[in-house]
Amino acid sequence: MFSRKRGEPKHVRATDAPPSEALKQSLAAGDEPPRPDRGPWDANQAPDDIQRLDLGSLLIPAVDGVEVRVQANPDGAVEQIVLVDGDSALQLGVFAAPRTEGIWNEVRDEIAEAMKSDGVAAREVDGPYGVELTARVNTPEGPADVRFVGVDGPRWMVRALYQGAAAADPSREGRLGEVLSGLVVVRDNEARPVREALPLRLPKEMTEQAQQEQDAQTNGNRPA
Repeated sequence: MFSRKRGEPKHVRATDAPPSEALKQSLAAGDEPPRPDRGPWDANQAPDDIQRLDLGSLLIPAVDGVEVRVQANPDGAVEQIVLVDGDSALQLGVFAAPRTEGIWNEVRDEIAEAMKSDGVAAREVDGPYGVELTARVNTPEGPADVRFVGVDGPRWMVRALYQGAAAADPSREGRLGEVLSGLVVVRDNEARPVREALPLRLPKEMTEQAQQEQDAQTNGNRPA
């Protein structure tokens, strides 16, 4: 779904949604541009008065009532981030992108095409970050609403997938929307292929807790 099509790169169309605030600021000439009113922010412009969970390329604001579920491999590399608030969920991903143009429009088209191949009709709607993609999909638990939101930044793109109540009704984003607008992207200086997932890792606190639990389990199973 996120592989680049063969042939020459596809550029942002003039008729597509305007670039995000983060991307516009990175393209501004002259002195240091003013900080956008909301995120996702690039690390260079993020406010520093908010407590955040450090996952490497993503810093997630700590919002009361929002549960952060992280799936990682044995090496500690994070493979999936899901935030849960009541009957709504938000899955986050962050990917490499060019500095001078966004990739969300192209990615959105490909998601819609993939859904169409599966017999799902996706619909484009306007949202606070530009054009979003909504659909009703079939799951093992029955039909479910999903909503894809993309935010282009300087050399990165955040893809947010809402599920549940916040997908069916954007006005019910609540605290999950607060998390998205407070997100910070830490893009390293390494040259990466466009759309490659930026590296994510378990926070130090989670790593230490997991190690303590493993040690306790090992000691508990040790024969006397």
